[in-house]
Formats: sequence, C-alpha cells, structure tokens
Amino acid sequence: MDCSSSAWVIHCDGSAVPNPGRMGLGAVVVEPDGTTRHALSEATHLIGCNNEAELRALLLGLRCVLQLAPRPAQPVQVFSDNSVLVAQLTGAGDVLPIARLADLFDEARAQLVACGDVRVHWIPRHRNGEADALARAALGLAPKASTPHHLRKKNNKKHPRA
Repeated sequence: MDCSSSAWVIHCDGSAVPNPGRMGLGAVVVEPDGTTRHALSEATHLIGCNNEAELRALLLGLRCVLQLAPRPAQPVQVFSDNSVLVAQLTGAGDVLPIARLADLFDEARAQLVACGDVRVHWIPRHRNGEADALARAALGLAPKASTPHHLRKKNNKKHPRA
C-alpha cells in the first residue's frame, strides 16, 4: 500500500457490472498512525457506469476520513487507478468534463477541500487490488487476478507467416 507516514491514505475503486450496471464501491482508509485500517465495501441501489462507481468509491473514502477527523490535521493522500477521475480532480491532462457526473465531481471537490491538504494520485491497477476486491465483493464477485502491465503477455492477433 502507498502509505506516507503521518498522512491519511485512501485507496479507492469502483466496479459497474455490466458497464453501465450495478455499482460496487471499495475503499481502504489508513489512518495517519499507519496501522489503523478501515476496509469499506458497499453496493449501491443505483445503475451507473464505471467512472461513476470510481467517483462514488472516492466519496465513500472521503466520508470515512471526515467522520473520523472532521478537519484532518494531517494531509490526505488519495490513490486511484482511474485516470479520468484523477485528471478531473487534479486538472491534469486534456480530459473533457463528464456532464452527467458534474454534480458528483462537485461533491468530491467540496469534500477534498473539507479535508484540507489533499493530493490525488493515479496508480496502476495492480497496485490497487485491495480496493478493487472490496468493490467487486460488494457485488458478490470474486477478486480479479491482477498482473502488472510489464508481465502481461501481448495478444498478437497477426496471422503467422507461412
């Protein structure tokens, strides 16, 4: 887990099955002491897309932090494997706003401000396995096998030369 000492750490992930479909949310919140962990897993009654599930999982983690520390004195580090979510919240890249999710992004931004010193980071999917497993478990699904990108076999669909 990416955990900097004396910071709150949130790993979040969401699943929509099918996409769009039922949404499962997963978040792991680690308190600044580095040892107290909160594993959050929740199924929603809503139908949504993967990006919405990812955003709702972030909100789940942020609400946990704000419930435990209404005005956190320590910084908050957020880790997500969803590049759209990270780009929307950090202003990085040329990602266009998703109009349908504008209200949820506004809610997330407000909660990020409420947390004070927050940094949102993108991480590869294989480094976010626990949050993914929690999101999938909320939907009654088994965890996905996660293989780092550099270890995956390339699926070469070209026909062999005769």
